[in-house]
Amino acid sequence: EANGLGYTGCTHFRDRPMTGIVSKFLKGTPKRRVVEVGWLIDSDKSSLIWDPPRPYLRKMPKPNSVKSVQVCPAAIDFDGRHFVVPCPVDLHLKIKMSANEPPQLVNGAGSQSTVRPKHLNQLVTLISQSEWRDPAKPIVQISTPYIFLADEVAFINQIPPYLDYIDPAWPGTLIAGRFPVHIWPRHLMWAFEWQDTSKDLILNRGDPWFYVRFDTDDPTRPVRLVEAEATPEVRGYIDSITGVTNYVNRTFSLFERAKARRPKVLLVKK
Repeated sequence: EANGLGYTGCTHFRDRPMTGIVSKFLKGTPKRRVVEVGWLIDSDKSSLIWDPPRPYLRKMPKPNSVKSVQVCPAAIDFDGRHFVVPCPVDLHLKIKMSANEPPQLVNGAGSQSTVRPKHLNQLVTLISQSEWRDPAKPIVQISTPYIFLADEVAFINQIPPYLDYIDPAWPGTLIAGRFPVHIWPRHLMWAFEWQDTSKDLILNRGDPWFYVRFDTDDPTRPVRLVEAEATPEVRGYIDSITGVTNYVNRTFSLFERAKARRPKVLLVKK
């Protein structure tokens, strides 16, 4: 279905061609080989702790054989479609669960923590128990300043860092998500579902925190990330989207209204 900025359903574009469902604003525009997706760090304070997203690269020795996995084109193409967002801080968190008291998040590093208690409470949120997917599995959340946007059809996938070996292993799972950044450029959240509350969650600054990869109108086209400028028009559009989950459910239902208010150009390179 061709609606304004293009298809907004949940079908993966690789499952069928995009003929007939390309965005109106793309008609008549010659396609480039590369899809450009913009990123920006929307933070007024302590913005230096947030590193730019980077392409995923494996650190490997020179292959001993031309048949080595290192030169497998399928593996190389798969890896190359991931971008890494590094963890901004060192965190050591514990969770206290008891039958007679509400869940409590604890700073396991104590006085050795690099994050002051006041700012830790501002950074990490323990989600209300009524909003958990499972009453025995707490969810903690960190609001990030990362925003991705595009002027072509691009659905972001926020996924766990499964291509890297995380040590110590996380005692739970990252809650993944997918939405269209050509329509809905919003702040990404890092949401973690604590599967084993007897174990601590340890995060190290600079380690892979999560990945992003993108679905576009043509799965053969590579994606290039570019730093974007928050112009006044883009800023106003982002602000109109920010926080809507506090007031309504099923925010995807707002896509049509968002498309009507979308600036003609979102991605302005910095």
